[in-house]
Amino acid sequence: MENEVQITVKWSGEEYPITDIGENDTVLSLKEKIHKMTGVRPERQKLLNLKFRGKPVQETDVISELALKPGFKLMMMGSREEDIAEVSQAPENMPDVINDLDIEEEEVEIEKAEIYLAKIQKRIETYKIQELNPLREGKKLLVLDIDYTLFDHRSVAETGLQLMRPYLHEFLTSAYRNYDIVIWSATSMKWINEKMRLLGVSNHPDYKIAFHLDSLAMISVHTPKYGVVDVKPLGIIWGKYKQFSAKNTIMFDDIRRNFIMNPQSGLRIRAFRQAHLNRDKDRELLKLSKYLEAIAPLEDFQVLNHRKWEEYRSKKSKSSKRTETDQARSNHA
Repeated sequence: MENEVQITVKWSGEEYPITDIGENDTVLSLKEKIHKMTGVRPERQKLLNLKFRGKPVQETDVISELALKPGFKLMMMGSREEDIAEVSQAPENMPDVINDLDIEEEEVEIEKAEIYLAKIQKRIETYKIQELNPLREGKKLLVLDIDYTLFDHRSVAETGLQLMRPYLHEFLTSAYRNYDIVIWSATSMKWINEKMRLLGVSNHPDYKIAFHLDSLAMISVHTPKYGVVDVKPLGIIWGKYKQFSAKNTIMFDDIRRNFIMNPQSGLRIRAFRQAHLNRDKDRELLKLSKYLEAIAPLEDFQVLNHRKWEEYRSKKSKSSKRTETDQARSNHA
């Protein structure tokens, strides 16, 4: 009699023990048993940490060949049919400020889900972009959020300019040297245009904004732990402008969930709130200007970990100082 293999499936914050799978069963048999336990059909299942010889398993692979340890915990991504139907509907009564997600490794796989890639393709085909200024050859791409990234839209002030993040124009002027700049806000295009005019961004002489994207360019995704959220998939821009990709694009947003479809391309900026208290001490944009300048020469941004941008900037600064010191010593000699 063949030995049974004990596997625990971790999905949607719950654990499901699979106790009736044998060594001679195939991965497809395992998927069918998971279907009975979770309601996720086999073709919807993404088995994240199940490998055979370093590669993702095939449905024909036999369990005994996978060398699983007793009590192996299998992490799965996938949606039930009823959840997928829910994704197509916009969530109602969403709060203005949503707590950020602590994106775990298994949730990053959302970016590869076919249902969401299909949504992105539909946006590429139907969403109309109004270019405000021509894109420039050889430039990289910087995508910026507005609320709490460039502007504190909740605090009280006598004028809108008092809610502008410090050094905004200096930041955009510096970034424009190496990047085409896009503004993407989870609001209406009318609001975006008005805020950019109010902040003096629309017609600034030292930099140009390529175009704006609004909430209609976003898509809804279903995450295992947090339900339905609206996100900003960079694939929409990449689909329309082939010169841009993950190799040369970076997005700043104060909410990490907004770039869940492109986690490696997103940098979570510190939120700018309580402008009346923080406008004299906030230096985030100045620091990020130096980071953007430091990485601009790279051919592929995918080698970067933007969560450690401050460490990268610090290392580059120290390296530059050492070079200047060495040159000074050489000249003196």
